[in-house]
This record gives sequence, structure tokens and C-alpha cells, in this order.
Amino acid sequence: MQNKLKIIGGSWRSRSVTFVDVPGLRPTPARVRETVFNWLQYDIISSRCLDLYAGSGALGFEAASRGARSVIQVENNALACRALTENAIALTANQIKLVQIDVFRYLAGDAEPFDVVFIDPPFAMALAVQTCQWLEEKGWLSNHAKIYVEAESTLKLDGIPENWRQLKSKVAGEVGYHLFERTD
Repeated sequence: MQNKLKIIGGSWRSRSVTFVDVPGLRPTPARVRETVFNWLQYDIISSRCLDLYAGSGALGFEAASRGARSVIQVENNALACRALTENAIALTANQIKLVQIDVFRYLAGDAEPFDVVFIDPPFAMALAVQTCQWLEEKGWLSNHAKIYVEAESTLKLDGIPENWRQLKSKVAGEVGYHLFERTD
């Protein structure tokens, strides 16, 4: 079964992208996306973005629509990847590159620094904090990168790198969403 979501802002505003029903795939709700991109409005334009656990692609497509120079979407599920590819083609999203691989295998590769990173792993798998640690330890972040973390609202983010400063944090139902900035 295919589902749809609308891109909220930017050049693809009101355009729909489709996604498939696969275990753990839970698109970021529109209201949350609107808040997050209000937080990031000055950081997205011309940025290099990394969308980990891309799933529906909601965050990556929104970033590209709002002027990100490049977006790397990392997703392991083949069905989700097929939908991401079809959406990128439909939008003529040449600035988006999809990498079908496990997030930790990707992060174990050759690091290149990103300005904005989206982390939205499947809930109840305790992947968020470890993903944050790997980003920092393996050199995936530019000096003042912004890192968006979305997880179940009950998850304690103990173990976030010490040089990350929390800028924003909110809860919407069962979703906790947080924005960090990497400091020197």
C-alpha cells in the first residue's frame, strides 16, 4: 500500500511524495516538519544534508525543496528505496543522492562533513544515541553542524556527544524531537 505526504515549503511546496508501508517507517508529521524547518530556516540554504534512516524521505525532500545544495538519503529497506528513487525522479531532484545501505555501515565508510543531519530511526530500537556518537567520532559533521534527532518521546538522550549543545526540544504525542548544534 502506498501513502502520501505533502512537502510543506520551498520550490516543491504542496507537491506529494509517496511512501510504502514497511515496518518501522514512520514519516515525520507535517506539524513537526514545519517546526523543524522553522528552526533550520537559516541553515538549510546551500547546505550539505545527510538524511539517515530516510524512510519516506520527508526530511530530505523538504530540505532539498528549501534550498539545500545536496542531500544524501541513507536507507536500508529496498521497498522504501524504490519509493525514494521514484519520488526524486518525479521531482527532478538532482541534488538528492540515495544510498541503499545500513546506516552504521555507511557511517563506517569514508567520512565527509555535513552541515545538517537528520536522524529519525525506527522507534524502540535504541539507535538514536549511537548514531549521534558515530557521527561525532567518525568525522561526519562540519564545525557548527545542526543535528536533528527524532525519537520516541520516552527516550532519554543520555550519551549525546559532550560538544553538542541542545538548541531546541519538543514533544508531539509520542514523538520527541530535538535540535543540537556541534560546538568546537
